[in-house]
Amino acid sequence: MEILSVFAAAAAGFVLGAGYYGILANPWMQAAGIKRGTDGKPQSGQSPAIYALSFCLQLVVAGMMRHVFVLSGLSGASAGLVAGLGIGLFVISPWIAINNLYAKRPVKLTLIDGGYASLACAVMGLVLCLL
Repeated sequence: MEILSVFAAAAAGFVLGAGYYGILANPWMQAAGIKRGTDGKPQSGQSPAIYALSFCLQLVVAGMMRHVFVLSGLSGASAGLVAGLGIGLFVISPWIAINNLYAKRPVKLTLIDGGYASLACAVMGLVLCLL
């Protein structure tokens, strides 16, 4: 397994998430029901462990995507982008929606999180097929 391409894809998804959720922080916190402190940040704070575990989970997704791409004979940047987008839109986003339906969470949260999953998988697929 080309571990460097998996790490690069995970890093790309992680960096995208920082920007995506940075832009959508206010609507996401509202939809998720996260209370804010006076500084505007989550009252419960953010542990570095959350970010470390998030990156590890990005590695799992990128590793499995690469495995599926290799078994499928997928190559080329556009194929990786489209396949990644398909995984995000038609596998991960519906799963997020199912979880949020049962938890009775707002549709807005599903759209925000599903949007990130779709974009991140597209970027990860692109990176995996470029390297």
